[in-house]
Amino acid sequence: MPRATSLAAAIRKRFAIDATLVRGHNGIFDVWVDGERIFSKNETGRFPEEDEILLLIAKRAS
Repeated sequence: MPRATSLAAAIRKRFAIDATLVRGHNGIFDVWVDGERIFSKNETGRFPEEDEILLLIAKRAS
């Protein structure tokens, strides 16, 4: 899944934290930060944009 690995690299570069890819099933793609889901492909019906996730993480950190 190149998109997820690219997103993990962007998170590492911007926030100096390591993101972990947890393989799921049925096309699930959720992004969690400190136990809180900040994005769900199942709920939105689409994959997130890289900048969208970075913004959500930054908002949560502030």
